[in-house]
Amino acid sequence: MSAAGLEVGTVKTAAKAPRRRLTPAHWAIIVFGAILLLSVLRVVTGANDIASSGLLIAAFGLAVPIAMAGLGGLWSERAGVVNIGLEGMMILGTFGAAFLGYHMGPWMGLVGAIVGGVIGGIIHAIATVIFGVDHIVSGVALNIIALGFAKYLAVRFFSTLPGGGPTQSPQLPQLPSLTLPGVSSGLGTIEQKHIFFVSDLAGVLRALCTNVSVVTILAVLLFVATWWILWRTAFGLRLRSVGESPVAAESLGVNVIRYKFIAVAVSGGLAGLGGGFLALVAANLFRDGQTGGRGYIGLAAMIFGNWRPGGLLAGSALFGYTDAAQLRGGGTTVHAFLLAFAVILVAIGVWQVVRRGRKVQGVLAVVVGLAVGIWYFATDAIPAELSGTTPYVVTLLVLAFASQRLRMPAADGQIYRKGEGH
Repeated sequence: MSAAGLEVGTVKTAAKAPRRRLTPAHWAIIVFGAILLLSVLRVVTGANDIASSGLLIAAFGLAVPIAMAGLGGLWSERAGVVNIGLEGMMILGTFGAAFLGYHMGPWMGLVGAIVGGVIGGIIHAIATVIFGVDHIVSGVALNIIALGFAKYLAVRFFSTLPGGGPTQSPQLPQLPSLTLPGVSSGLGTIEQKHIFFVSDLAGVLRALCTNVSVVTILAVLLFVATWWILWRTAFGLRLRSVGESPVAAESLGVNVIRYKFIAVAVSGGLAGLGGGFLALVAANLFRDGQTGGRGYIGLAAMIFGNWRPGGLLAGSALFGYTDAAQLRGGGTTVHAFLLAFAVILVAIGVWQVVRRGRKVQGVLAVVVGLAVGIWYFATDAIPAELSGTTPYVVTLLVLAFASQRLRMPAADGQIYRKGEGH
């Protein structure tokens, strides 16, 4: 089987939708612009917590399970299997982490999280790849079954333990975290001076070197490994060809069923690891409903990232940041976002009218932007009932604005039967 032949087939499939790739320089500019925007917003609105290291540390922690779920979705969908079941795989991961973590220590808890997710992935693979069940139906069913199964297991194994109960596990042992001594405190001193941009940059850097969990470091390494495996190896090329055109891949000798199975099993393991982070790092216990829809947000982050690791990582950071902002600052911090949102909407509307000639979309964006601006100046805070929905609203808005530039794998979600390539 020729890898060169696969490369030609994959390129032909993707040729209909050429995309510009972001270079490291582009990512640096994006990060610089984001920090500058936060700095301006902090000065204008007076919301000093908006770029604080405390909020950003919380944001990175909340972004990890989202990123792991999204990375799992990327593996699965690059092989052509839609994975709505990420939420269920995360749920199984939380229980596996708590069970092995309590009885065998936190490192084995991570193993339990991965195993729990892999089990969910295998179930999804059997349903979709072997029996040809609709991918959406299988994923939704897995989410429902995993939720009920985790509740049953919690009652069965945690109710009789000291500190446990029918809806939660006992306290779990902690995994180590890393802090750079001297560097963290020095950056904290600069941050407290509230110097325009300099203090905000110091806050970002301090968040990157203060109380960083080993699971966060592992997550970053898994992103690098995923990029290298899927885009720099023959194995990754074959796996991606299965998601673009399984018939063409099979005609070149690729075992399509095997690659789909591997991809969905890896997908489940990564999502389970995200659930393990919630149980072992974020809360140090298993709790019913612990995932809180993060599997779905991870799927949205993957779509926002255009099925690529770099964009997925950026989307996860964005959603984690908005979640941390509403948890720490509540309505006051979220209220500051209204001003930024209003300016961005008006700018997008003007650009749509002037550069793209889309008058209806442009005028609508400007009107909504002006309404949001009026909302900002007429109020001092966002009601708690609304601020809690911030991560989900941001998810919908980002997907709405990014939808026109997205291109999923060509065969994503299609039912494949062995032998179609012959």
